[in-house]
Amino acid sequence: MLNDPHFEVAEAAVTAGAAETAEAADSEAARHRLPRQRSVSRGSTVLGVAAMAAAGASGVAVAQGKPPAPVSVPDAAPAPDAAPASSGAAVVADSVPGAASASAASAPSAAAADPGASLVTRILAQARQQSSAADQAREAEEAAARAKEAAARKVREDAARKKAEETARQQAAEREAARSAAERQAELARGYAKPLASYTPGEGYGQAGSPWAAAHTGQDFAAPTGTPAMAVHSGVITSAGWAGAYGYRVVLRLDDGTELWYCHLSSMVKTSGPVTTGEVIGRVGATGNVTAPHLHLEVRPGGGAPVDPRTWLTEHGLSV
Repeated sequence: MLNDPHFEVAEAAVTAGAAETAEAADSEAARHRLPRQRSVSRGSTVLGVAAMAAAGASGVAVAQGKPPAPVSVPDAAPAPDAAPASSGAAVVADSVPGAASASAASAPSAAAADPGASLVTRILAQARQQSSAADQAREAEEAAARAKEAAARKVREDAARKKAEETARQQAAEREAARSAAERQAELARGYAKPLASYTPGEGYGQAGSPWAAAHTGQDFAAPTGTPAMAVHSGVITSAGWAGAYGYRVVLRLDDGTELWYCHLSSMVKTSGPVTTGEVIGRVGATGNVTAPHLHLEVRPGGGAPVDPRTWLTEHGLSV
């Protein structure tokens, strides 16, 4: 086996690799002058190269159909003063498991030892904190603005609702008032009646003319002689008879004290006692100071001075 040509080739390769590795390491160490560090020794490199050579020789022997020759390589002690070469260190890092991870693990410790990197880290952390605080403040402002707008909108909606409710109440009150007025007028109309069922309006209150010594004190209702004259409202007849220029006259006093004078009658049907609304109390004529048959009606509240009969009748639901 010792005279096997393949073994001689392997041995020669080992020797050449060892010499080349040693020369490269010395040259690299002289160039960089790096501080002394623990690293893979020159003997380890020789051992790797020898193993590769032995594997090649074994492969050749197998290819020739011969059993592989055993190779015995003595362990090499690490050189204490050997300086690591950059290229050799890279080769060892690639070939030795865990070397790359150990180098990467040393990076954070180096960054932590760098004051500049530590300052940058703190500045970035403060910037992130300030940005987060600004975002929170902006979100709080937006939330407050939304809440304020919602409150203002609610106030406006409440005001609009109250206004609509108030308007509805006013309209309902107006409708009720109108209905009440209409009902009151209807009731008054049912409680009061016109003095004549058929007539033509004549001289009005306050007019001046030769037939009267002063302004006209009543309202004339022109109608044929004998037309029934009726009680405008229930009351009591207090006077009936001749009254000079008024001719035949019937005085009807109502419950509130108002006196109604029926004048120029051709005849008096009711001369005393109570009467009801619409009851016939006399008939139209042309007695007294007149030129044509008509009913002269005067309205005297409390038995005093006369007022406009047209206005009084309108107030009681009757139109002339």
